[in-house]
Amino acid sequence: MLDNDQHTIVSDAVGAAELSTSGEIVTVLARSSDGYTDVALVWAIAVAFTAMSIFAVFPAFFLGLWDGLFHGGWASEWTMGQVLTLMLGFGLVKFVGVLLVQLWQPLRMFLIPGPIKCARVRSAAIRHFKVGAEKRTHGRTGVLIYLSMAEHRAEIVADNAIAAKVPAEVWGLAMADMLVEIRKGCTAEGIAAGVRDVGVVLAEHFPRGAEDVNELPDRLIEL
Repeated sequence: MLDNDQHTIVSDAVGAAELSTSGEIVTVLARSSDGYTDVALVWAIAVAFTAMSIFAVFPAFFLGLWDGLFHGGWASEWTMGQVLTLMLGFGLVKFVGVLLVQLWQPLRMFLIPGPIKCARVRSAAIRHFKVGAEKRTHGRTGVLIYLSMAEHRAEIVADNAIAAKVPAEVWGLAMADMLVEIRKGCTAEGIAAGVRDVGVVLAEHFPRGAEDVNELPDRLIEL
């Protein structure tokens, strides 16, 4: 998603921020936090059942339409089994059609409710934090800055020692500064701005000691 120069912008910002703190900052950039297959299935099922319900309420319209298209307008004698088969086929076509149109990523993301996006991004951020930063520093001072492009959302997750001293609301400035740049299309610059703000907070509560070493990589991780 980013070229080498943009990666350098982020890694340099992380290195500079960690010069004044014992905290360790990890940056992660993801294309998407989830495939949202379950949400796509819910939409497809909802549309299919709605279509079949409309068919059940107005069967004469659909049967007449079928006769007009395939029987030259001549009315047919429909058995109950044939009507049910046509109704189920109609629902199946709608189900498959809705699944197929959701293969277009912008539409799929548009159809996902905001709270679900937030929950999935938060869950992904915590998952990557547990793998890449949690308890991997001597003083449990790791911070993960996670940006998910498809959802247009970011998260900051801190290790226990930091969370005990720094309320979650404090990261709001870093989030705001980061998103200002990202909305301009400057993704690397936005992440770097967030890194600098996080570094200021960490330096205040966890100043760098003489024997502190770099325990986590400064590079941006792309997923």
